[in-house]
Amino acid sequence: MIDLKQRKAGGGKLSRSETVTVRLDPKLRYLAELAARKQRRTLSSFIEWAIEDVVGRVNLYEGSGYDGDNDLSIGGESAYLWDVDDSDRFVKLALRYPQLLTHDEQVIWKLIKENGYFWYGHWQDGIFEWSIEDTSFLYKRLRDNWDIVKQVASGEKLKSNLPSWNKYKKDDDARPLNAVRKTFDSFDDDLPF
Repeated sequence: MIDLKQRKAGGGKLSRSETVTVRLDPKLRYLAELAARKQRRTLSSFIEWAIEDVVGRVNLYEGSGYDGDNDLSIGGESAYLWDVDDSDRFVKLALRYPQLLTHDEQVIWKLIKENGYFWYGHWQDGIFEWSIEDTSFLYKRLRDNWDIVKQVASGEKLKSNLPSWNKYKKDDDARPLNAVRKTFDSFDDDLPF
């Protein structure tokens, strides 16, 4: 078992790395150690380099039919997909590559997609509507509510704890514009005589 520890970069500021425990077959570990020696690296550094190399070669799309994106790798998309905020990373992944979401992440994404509080939108026939796209998303609002969204998705909190928004545009009478309005002919049914 190999433990990749958090390391410090030389010089000024600290560089943070994640610790990952990896189980390797004894033969693979031995060969990785030899490869690390050949490159004058530590085993940990070699594994990090090898993962970075492979990530650059793993295609996001296999086969044809993706408008020329067959050669688009995870490494090639790293500038878009990476963000220091995990909520921002989540949304970027969900918007561009929803097929890579786990089941639990799909539950979170459904809550976000269905909540107009997190989106720029417009009024259409008195109802607030939005498009599910990067330019419509309000990242700060999700950052501020990320823990609540995750707790609702996991069942720790009720859906009523999610932030709310005005679903319907109100007119001067404070009624939804799409409410049935009385016409002159419909008053006959309401008259008591």
